[in-house]
Amino acid sequence: MFRKTWFADFNLLLVALIWGSTFVIVQKAIAFLEPYSFNSVRFSIAAITLLLIIFLFNRSSLSHFTDRRIWISGIILGFWLFLGYGFQTVGLLYTTSSKAGFITGLSVVLVPLFSYLLLKNKLNWQVGISSIIAVLGLYLLTIHNSLSLNTGDGYVLLCAISFALHIVFTGKFASSYNAICLTIIQLLTVALFSFITAIMMEDWQQMFTAKLVQQPEVISALLITSFFATALAFLAQTHFQSFTTPARVALIFAMEPVFAALTAYIMLNERLGLKSLIGCGLILFGMILSEIKFKKKLIKRKQKEWDLI
Repeated sequence: MFRKTWFADFNLLLVALIWGSTFVIVQKAIAFLEPYSFNSVRFSIAAITLLLIIFLFNRSSLSHFTDRRIWISGIILGFWLFLGYGFQTVGLLYTTSSKAGFITGLSVVLVPLFSYLLLKNKLNWQVGISSIIAVLGLYLLTIHNSLSLNTGDGYVLLCAISFALHIVFTGKFASSYNAICLTIIQLLTVALFSFITAIMMEDWQQMFTAKLVQQPEVISALLITSFFATALAFLAQTHFQSFTTPARVALIFAMEPVFAALTAYIMLNERLGLKSLIGCGLILFGMILSEIKFKKKLIKRKQKEWDLI
């Protein structure tokens, strides 16, 4: 079981790496195609991709779609995921990306609390300390000026709550249903809600304009984010979260801004100051601390002492 948990955590870390490394790509793309329109296309392509995989290689999985419960679970996951992206998008209109990154990262401490309240999971002191260290690291990495709060920050806090609840409910449903079918339903939900929001708030016809969609920045962003950062990433999260706890997942995902900062350094030559580097180190330390099995080490040490006697 320990090996399965470690393997799951490693793959979830790869998911954080993918999300963090695609942040710059998405930023460039939404300069041409508005956010909800972009997400509508992105999540639609991702869902269709996974559907094609099932149809070509595992048609027997299609029978899972007849279960009403998997649709309810998938829609719940998709709803919280959509709200997370939605509140973050609106919040960024009124606040800075650095503050948004920090406040979104507060989901690290919200996940254990929601897990306790909703799933009755025990509050673990080790995860609690690791979460506090990670939040401190997030603060040093993202906040460079005074942390004055505004309306946008309130929206981003709602985003953090939504992402936290998505992680918690993924932990609840992941082990009960077929991973790829559950992933497809939540991606379709996000695509549908994004499209409806785009119709209400954006110039949604742009997503059907060939000249705009064929922009190199948009094409590359859609291909990379649809296949890797959406289809594969959320499939991996849905599958591997059944082998670990929501609190550990939140800590692992706290590495996303670290990977985003490293990508910005490589692609845009953005320099990280000493404060940001210490922040990255604290997030990494918090994640590693959560992985250490102190109880097992203590038992082994006591066993050695008894053997010596």
